[in-house]
Amino acid sequence: MSCADGDRRLVLASGSPRRREIMESAGLAFEVVVSDVTEGPPAAAERAEHYAARMAREKASTVSGRLEEGVVLGADTVVVVEGAILGKPASSSEAVEMLCRLRARDHEVITGLAAVDSQTGRAKTVAVTSTVHMRRYGDDEIAAYVASGEPFDKAGGYAVQDLHFRPARRVEGCYLNVVGLPLCSAADLLGRVGLPCVPGRMSDQSGRCQGCRPGDGQGGERR
Repeated sequence: MSCADGDRRLVLASGSPRRREIMESAGLAFEVVVSDVTEGPPAAAERAEHYAARMAREKASTVSGRLEEGVVLGADTVVVVEGAILGKPASSSEAVEMLCRLRARDHEVITGLAAVDSQTGRAKTVAVTSTVHMRRYGDDEIAAYVASGEPFDKAGGYAVQDLHFRPARRVEGCYLNVVGLPLCSAADLLGRVGLPCVPGRMSDQSGRCQGCRPGDGQGGERR
């Protein structure tokens, strides 16, 4: 993915290795500045889409406030099952509980994105939703996965791309959204704040994405 204004600074306001890998695989030149925003619970009756987009904007705005120039991209991913928002598990027991709750069921993964121009203050947000169909994994598989330490930095306690656990049967919509960064939607959002980007060299995973159309930068739902 190349951006039309190659002289402008692009900053990712996230320490997620998955998001960094997705952007690197797209050929983007960017910096990482992790925000210090605490991912608190949603407000009463707050919709998951609004919550994810709000958290993404808080992260992007916090980092943007430290910079004199550049475009900051923030992101926040949540898992939603039966209306309940699942974040990252804080303990082994919570990770087991989440994975048991998701087993053999469908749920939504929502990533909120926010792009903020540090110089002008212009900001745009988007929320992208994918549906994940989980397989019926066993209790022993859950125990081994939790013991590996993998669930603790991931919404819902799992990574869809994990080659050993392989928790999902199928993904409807943007696959990269479930990994943590819907690439086409990110390109579209950056363009809306003045940094036009065109998806070019996509990661191998993007070929599994039913929700993106590589080359047009129009994936996702605007908020």
